[in-house]
Amino acid sequence: MHEAFWQERWARDQIGFHQAQVNPYLQRHWPNLGVKSSAKVLVPLCGKSLDLAWLAGQGHAVLGVELAQKAVCEFFAEHGLQPQIEVHGAFERYRAADIELWCGDFFALSAEDVLDCQAFYDRAALIALPAAMRERYVAHLRAILPEGCQGLLVTLDYEQSRMDGPPFSVGDAEVREHFSGRWVVDELQREDVLAGNWKFIRHDLKALDEVVYHLR
Repeated sequence: MHEAFWQERWARDQIGFHQAQVNPYLQRHWPNLGVKSSAKVLVPLCGKSLDLAWLAGQGHAVLGVELAQKAVCEFFAEHGLQPQIEVHGAFERYRAADIELWCGDFFALSAEDVLDCQAFYDRAALIALPAAMRERYVAHLRAILPEGCQGLLVTLDYEQSRMDGPPFSVGDAEVREHFSGRWVVDELQREDVLAGNWKFIRHDLKALDEVVYHLR
């Protein structure tokens, strides 16, 4: 999944991964994590997710990182916000109220950039990446996030051999292999959401589990 792939998806509005409502797992589980309302939250590969505004509405400062400038601009336009724009290292930083969206390559993010982040939220980053890039992504998170940072992770678990990603299947064993050591991994919820997901039904899948993890 190289940069050109995602830029083309956004240019053509092929963004089936974008949700038209705030993620219900975020709303259900985030309040129980014990993250202070004053905490800054990192949202990798954030797109123009409504979850960004929801997190800000809980009192958090939000730092989203997104490759596609179109997604960043649409987020602020759709929320009626006029961001300040400045260059910050390898990124263009868009900022309005308590939300910052950094446009650029997530892997250019440094530990200094996220030093004040006390939590992170991943709904569509890990599952957007093929296996080799998932390993690199988690390694980068481990390298840059400060001690004590906790997260909420949402994955998909299905029979990968029946269809290509993205979104990719990331099973429980892989989640624990990647994240155990730095974090304690707790599964909070698992739901079979195959019914109504036509893209997956047509591949003759037997199940499509959305799985929510608390990483602490």
